[in-house]
Amino acid sequence: MNVRGLMAVGWAEARVGLLQEMQFRIVGFLQLLGFLIEPIVLLVVWRTVSLESGSIGSYSGDEIVAYYVVWTLVRAMNLALTPYVWEWWIQFGRVSHLLMHPTSVYWRSTMNFAGMKLLWFTMWLPIGGMLFLVFRPNIVLTWRTFVFGFFALWGAYFVRASYQFLIGLIGFWTTRVAALFEIIIMSEILLSGRLVPMSVMPEWVQSVSDVLPFKWTFQFPIEVIIGRLNSPDVFTGWMFQAGWFLLLITSIGLVWKRAVRRYTAVGS
Repeated sequence: MNVRGLMAVGWAEARVGLLQEMQFRIVGFLQLLGFLIEPIVLLVVWRTVSLESGSIGSYSGDEIVAYYVVWTLVRAMNLALTPYVWEWWIQFGRVSHLLMHPTSVYWRSTMNFAGMKLLWFTMWLPIGGMLFLVFRPNIVLTWRTFVFGFFALWGAYFVRASYQFLIGLIGFWTTRVAALFEIIIMSEILLSGRLVPMSVMPEWVQSVSDVLPFKWTFQFPIEVIIGRLNSPDVFTGWMFQAGWFLLLITSIGLVWKRAVRRYTAVGS
């Protein structure tokens, strides 16, 4: 399929994702609240710590509040298809249906989730607004914030969607990918800035996080939006996101060819 055809399928999948999510708005809002519990709890905890100590790592008290408020937005925007879904797809033979479509499963699933994000962002707005009113984060919103933040958020989403998709393909070799996925999630929590900004971690941990994809899906877009990075640092971050994206989709292409050869519908 040519590029024009791929884009047409992508836009169609994005519209389908948005319409599907709109059918279950209340459920989606409650799910979003569940996902936002983590950053909100961390916001309260680290704000309390910053009030006592004055700073956390290289962050002042005001910056740490801004960090975790924006964390909630990043959390909502980089949700993607998880490997758990692959277990269900393979077990119940859903992959058979997916393989009948001429366009790649990766492209359709990624764009489907991308379409959902318009509604997720809309649902996040009142939550984010409440957090802004309660915690008063020191964030100056400028055109630079919107433009740079927009590309950093979408870059984070496509990188995270890609490595979760790649992990899901392991389901073609084993009936359970949950254990491996939990290891990846634990690594993501420790090396992405989800738990604490990486400046709080030892220097060797920061060095490891710089070369892994996790930091570029969480801390990087957060720091772009709160204005902690200058333009050269932002462009460097985009290059890391682009590099990881290209590496991951190349790996997906290679693994996918071998995975579908092993596929047999199990059912239950």
